[in-house]
Amino acid sequence: MTLPASFYIEICYLIATALFVLSLMWLSAPATARRGVLAGEVGMILAVGGTLFEKGIIDLQWVVVALVVGAIIGIPLGLVQMTAVPQRTAISHAFGACCVTLVGTAEFFLRSPDVPRFTMSVLSLEVILGGLTFTGSLIAAGKLQELSFIPQRPVTYKGQNLVNLTILASAIVIAVILVLNPVHHALFLVMVGIALVFGVMLIIPIGGADMPTVISLLNSYAGLSAAAMGFVLNSKLLIVAGALDGSSGFILSVIMCKAMNRSFTNVLFGAFGQVQAAAAGAAEARTVRSATPEEAAGILAAASKVVIVPGYGMAVAQAQHKVRELFDALTKRGVEVTFGIHPVAGRMPGHMNVLLAEADIPYDRLKEMEDVNSELPQTDVALVIGANDVTNPAARTDTSSPIYGMPILDVDKARTVMVIKRSMNPGFAGIDNPLYYLDKTLMLFGDAKGFVGDILRELSGGSHH
Repeated sequence: MTLPASFYIEICYLIATALFVLSLMWLSAPATARRGVLAGEVGMILAVGGTLFEKGIIDLQWVVVALVVGAIIGIPLGLVQMTAVPQRTAISHAFGACCVTLVGTAEFFLRSPDVPRFTMSVLSLEVILGGLTFTGSLIAAGKLQELSFIPQRPVTYKGQNLVNLTILASAIVIAVILVLNPVHHALFLVMVGIALVFGVMLIIPIGGADMPTVISLLNSYAGLSAAAMGFVLNSKLLIVAGALDGSSGFILSVIMCKAMNRSFTNVLFGAFGQVQAAAAGAAEARTVRSATPEEAAGILAAASKVVIVPGYGMAVAQAQHKVRELFDALTKRGVEVTFGIHPVAGRMPGHMNVLLAEADIPYDRLKEMEDVNSELPQTDVALVIGANDVTNPAARTDTSSPIYGMPILDVDKARTVMVIKRSMNPGFAGIDNPLYYLDKTLMLFGDAKGFVGDILRELSGGSHH
């Protein structure tokens, strides 16, 4: 007895679904993350392979062409520098959402006017979410890449939220009309167009400091739109994979909002990240103490406990390997070195963990914010490498600050604070940092990679070139 092809296809889908679930579980811990990536890749191969055997595919030639084109685009995208991973992630969301929107549009034109009401409502949800995620992700990627034609700071104007909500409401009204009577082809295209415009309008008022949350939120939207597509195409695999993606992205966004003490609505409608002119002006009068690599090396060598706090400045300078060398040099001298990781340091979730893991820094040396904060009062030196907003004590004391209430790394409680920073310019949120003016703080001005290299040379007696 020979089993029908559909049996094997369903088996492929079932195994792929299980692998996606396991992948997400394994990716939640550094020790099993590689296994998680592998499980996800195998699951995707099975999912694509199973789909290629579907009897609905008439001509495989175009599928092969698309796979080749996708590989040609995907391989270079996968080989970007670690610093560019946040914007590459945003572009991945854009591609996925674009695919969902195109498939949804094709399904509507193939089935109209005989589209059941449930299918039409799910189809509308699919293209609205897909469209706004596509353009929103492109804008987010552009902001992260600091493209000249996309403003980094929030673009805001009076009545902005009302305009945005009106745009979204008009798309929903069209969706309702189409559910009741799915014959209006032109209206469907207008709805897709509105979703595309809304994606741009949704992201331009959001400042760079909120980009990690925005990326995980867009990830959630992309997953939900894929799940909706699963209902339209009657694909259990897409429903499960999309639901996993959507729910995990949403949970991550919630965790990150908590890490910044901000509500979802505040992230989406708050326009966080405008430069505070008053604070910038007040900064001029205050003086800072700076130190040379020689002085910094002397202080580090004399310490018994050092906490290193990495931020986006470390990522930009690609200093993680030099930081690893510093970790090794201090550890050899008997200094206890740990790393304090803020949940939203860098520009995407887990950004610092990924960079430090790339430099082979042991996982057990990376500590979460809560664990490090209890140790900082007993710490000799807190070395901040290119982290700004996540170490800003104004979050605890200044009620007028946009980051007031955001949990921070309490580096100001260490006995000595050293900050490697290129200049006194404010960080990504555009807020001045009182930490830099404390008597216990020494500013180490320069590129993170270069300055850490200079400290290493001093530690090894100037012989290390």
